[in-house]
Amino acid sequence: MSDALDKSKENQKNEKLATIRHSVSHIMAEAVTRLFPGTKVAIGPSIENGFYYDFQLPKSIGAEDLSAIEAEMKKIIDEKRDFVRTAVSREEAKQRFAGEPFKLELIEELPADAEISIYEQKGSDGSSGWADLCRGPHVLNTREINSAAFKLMSIAGAYWRGDENRPMLTRIYGTAWENPKELKAYLAFLEEVEKRDHRRLGKEMDLYSIHEEAGAGLIYWHPNGGRMRVAVENFWRTEHYRNGYEILYTPHIGKSWLWETSGHLGFYKENMYSPMEIDGQDYYVKPMNCPFHILIYKNKGHSYRDLPLRWAELGTVYRYERSGVLHGLLRVRGFTQDDAHIICTPEQIESEILEVLRFSLKMWKVFGFKDIKAYLATKPEGSVGEQSRWDQALDSLRKAVDAEGLEYEMDEGGGAFYGPKIDLKIKDALGREWQMTTIQFDFNEPERFDMTYVDADGQHKRPYMVHRALLGSLERFFGVLIEHFGGAFPVWIAPEQIAVIPVAETFNDYAKKIAAELKARDLRVSAELDDSRLNAKIRDCQNRKIPYMLVVGQKEMDEGTVSIRLRDGRQLPAMKVGEFAAYAADKAASQALEL
Repeated sequence: MSDALDKSKENQKNEKLATIRHSVSHIMAEAVTRLFPGTKVAIGPSIENGFYYDFQLPKSIGAEDLSAIEAEMKKIIDEKRDFVRTAVSREEAKQRFAGEPFKLELIEELPADAEISIYEQKGSDGSSGWADLCRGPHVLNTREINSAAFKLMSIAGAYWRGDENRPMLTRIYGTAWENPKELKAYLAFLEEVEKRDHRRLGKEMDLYSIHEEAGAGLIYWHPNGGRMRVAVENFWRTEHYRNGYEILYTPHIGKSWLWETSGHLGFYKENMYSPMEIDGQDYYVKPMNCPFHILIYKNKGHSYRDLPLRWAELGTVYRYERSGVLHGLLRVRGFTQDDAHIICTPEQIESEILEVLRFSLKMWKVFGFKDIKAYLATKPEGSVGEQSRWDQALDSLRKAVDAEGLEYEMDEGGGAFYGPKIDLKIKDALGREWQMTTIQFDFNEPERFDMTYVDADGQHKRPYMVHRALLGSLERFFGVLIEHFGGAFPVWIAPEQIAVIPVAETFNDYAKKIAAELKARDLRVSAELDDSRLNAKIRDCQNRKIPYMLVVGQKEMDEGTVSIRLRDGRQLPAMKVGEFAAYAADKAASQALEL
């Protein structure tokens, strides 16, 4: 009962905030039209944590103009305007918005029987005010808006209706809350988000780069990023072998017939790169790994005794994304997917789904993610496969989620056309939710590729197939990982685990000897031998977020020890070199999250 009550209160708060934010967007639009006569207004909805409004302005504006707009908004709020709703006919609406091309376009597209409403911000004396075409809802009066609880955040360009062939508009983003305390907390949250931004940390820690001149959305992994990938990929391979998987490697290109058979050319062509002609045949770079795994399956006949087959691949795929949505590691055009396909009998499907889910949860907990929620996506329109198979598949997914005690929501109609799925969303250290794991049924490709196995009765039957990505793509996974830890990774993942820092040049040889001993234990070590002062070296290593800094001088050299400083400024008791080597190696091998 208390959970339902809490949920109800949360929903009410969210609805109230959405109403406030939508109202503030209208106030902002009026302020902009006051300050910049001739402005044409487009749309201004509330969004998560705020609102925006799109304008066609008579002049370009920048971030320096936001304070003037905010000041004008506060004047409007202080005027204690009423938000008054009026239903109008289509012709009345056209007359009211004559000269507003974007509003007129929206009016023309409304269904013939649609009720058209206008919200007007009237003066306290009932005088007419600025009006907008809108369904609402809005607050009753601007006095319900705290003028110290909103802030304009940024300006961006946005195509009208998201169509790059339509006019480019100016979009102003803002945030609004019930009170100044909530606004202050949100701005502090944004500061923390900025500190953890994987694009900034990726550059500061020398993990990766993107070279637009050579191709947008393509990641270049530097030595430090490469070390992290090797650590994660080695763990990934070890865990897959332990869980009964075999690891495959498949080509990066395939003839067009492969993608025609799989259905990708029919359903996914706009996200595939243009073909290249080789020996008079069209070849495509792969957007998916699954057709290649199916060809390996069909390379020989299979019996029910062979199943289940669990085949995994760290396969690099290429998918076209518009340049406007590319975002660091989180949205790219080339990425390595931690892909796997499970091919099994109908009788095995329930236990296989449960094992995949358990495996996924185990993997995420190793990386420090414990707040995980499942979403069950059901049959969409235009799907393929018999209803009985959809029902069985969805039931298997639900039983697996229930068995693990996971909180879940139904995503009605959210499945792919070829089967239902489980999506797992994780929460990071800042409470942000990320969709990562997917466990996806496929009734389509076994049919298209005529996959069969010989059952115990000697009959050829169709196997079930499950697509599964635990981490998603490695690029996106690392983007989330960097922001979750703020770059301060656990020892086993950290690109640099230990820095040996001599207090003076006299002790460089001792520092090099320690570094060599630690490297022999497969630890990632650097000896800081440049001419910088000791404090500068320590500060640099802290900025590089190296877990352990070993400071060595005369005392340490005489005693064969190291002084141990942690990246957060804490210190451990001095240890013999061999003792510390064993300590650090154990932290790395045990995948400990704490230093």
